[in-house]
Amino acid sequence: MSTTPPIELRSPTVADSAAIAQLLASLGYPGTDSFIEHRVAQLIAHPDEVMLAAVLDGVVLGIISLHFIPQLALAGDFCRISYFCVSERARGAGIGALLEGKAVEIARERGCDRIELHCHARRVDAHRFYLRQGYEDSPRYFFKSLNG
Repeated sequence: MSTTPPIELRSPTVADSAAIAQLLASLGYPGTDSFIEHRVAQLIAHPDEVMLAAVLDGVVLGIISLHFIPQLALAGDFCRISYFCVSERARGAGIGALLEGKAVEIARERGCDRIELHCHARRVDAHRFYLRQGYEDSPRYFFKSLNG
């Protein structure tokens, strides 16, 4: 009887940068190769950031990046999922739910009373995932580019 080894959830290292860059490219963020090692190192060291990698047999199959933000007018802090991706070949295997569940656990431990994320309208499958995980749609989102 063959059993699949368990998925390991761990903090990524700079050595995981190439795999993280591939995941980001699948999200529509190509071209991170020139700076991804610096960013991974920077975020690993940041006190208000937690990154988790889902790893099977040494291969990074998913990544989630969390930022913790104190609130001025609310008692609880909030956690923002800034990047979350599971390899296309591993989707549907429960890796996303495993990463998201651990994110909820960490957010609660850090005193957060909510998690938020932004997900582009074109990511319909991701929207279904988030709704299954208990997220509510909050369609208003504004941004201002500072690049020119």
